Amino acid sequence: MGASPLLASQVAEKIANRAYEAMSTKEILQMIFRFMRKDKPGVKHLFDLRKGLSLMFSKPEFEMFVRVLLTHNGFEVKPNAILKGRCGEHEVDAIARKGGVTYFVEAKHHLNYHALTGLDETRIARAVLEDVSEGFQNGNNNLRIDKAMIVTNTRYSDHALNYGMCRGIVQVGWNWPANRGIEKMVQAGNLHPLSCLRGLRNEDRQKLVDIGMVLIRDLTDEDPKSLATRTGISLEAVEEILENAQHSANTLEYY
Repeated sequence: MGASPLLASQVAEKIANRAYEAMSTKEILQMIFRFMRKDKPGVKHLFDLRKGLSLMFSKPEFEMFVRVLLTHNGFEVKPNAILKGRCGEHEVDAIARKGGVTYFVEAKHHLNYHALTGLDETRIARAVLEDVSEGFQNGNNNLRIDKAMIVTNTRYSDHALNYGMCRGIVQVGWNWPANRGIEKMVQAGNLHPLSCLRGLRNEDRQKLVDIGMVLIRDLTDEDPKSLATRTGISLEAVEEILENAQHSANTLEYY
């Protein structure tokens, strides 16, 4: 939410002093917002990151967002591809390369951020990797895939993690890998999605996504008239969106 380590510690201490047995996480979150607004007024324009990620459109917004995350983390990324395997064709959300290793990427989005990304997704990724690897060996395709990667906005089940680690599947999700999960990638690069912006209507966000915008910071240098023309959003609405985005960007710039 844009808190410095000192402010985060101060807010946490205030909440700890007011917490009671069986207090809900929703109440805690409301308190966080209330205390944060005193030092960071711009937080009123934001959803917390976990909720913001869950509000994204699974297709194409979350898929685009995943490609942006990987690009900002040093990957060379190409969008949607169809890979011919030994036994069939497989549509993947991205092809990513880094350090001489080529990955196919599956973006798995959940509207319910408490949902777990389970074993099935990991087993499917393993099966696809096996088929396209054999397809490459048989000459069905000319792209060698070295590894499979799954990126999700939620946690993985223990079964999924154990299987993925055993099979060499790269799994990125909420708080996984430790200290390098999707939330850390977002925070480190100030890559908060548009869906974290309060008051942005779904239809207007869809129009922004349609022209390739998925991040709050994408909006900070935009000309209102130009953006209104390119998206079909009214100038009045665009001006409000840009103002809220600027307040939010100022709040989030603490790294």
